[in-house]
Amino acid sequence: MTIIYKILPRGEWLAAQKSGTFTGSGIDLRDGYIHFSTAMQAHETARLHFRGKADLVVLAVDATGLDIVWEPSRGGTLFPHLYGALPVTAVIAVHEAPLDAEGVPSFEL
Repeated sequence: MTIIYKILPRGEWLAAQKSGTFTGSGIDLRDGYIHFSTAMQAHETARLHFRGKADLVVLAVDATGLDIVWEPSRGGTLFPHLYGALPVTAVIAVHEAPLDAEGVPSFEL
């Protein structure tokens, strides 16, 4: 099983739970795919892109059966992307991500 992670506002997760799918946050919709991170990448993603943003959650997603494309970003590092909707049934855990003293979302994976 490959686990990938998605950081997003709690409200977007609640809406996805109601609809059964997550179609992406603003940047995902703009880029045409859902951005994910590996466990090794998630904390840096939080620091770079979510500093100062409160009420976030981190979804742990079982990538088995999803059409994940690994594409280069940040200096050539490969990141998992999903071109399409994420079924909420693929989410195996939801982690709280409160802001630390520096305003960076903090979470344990």
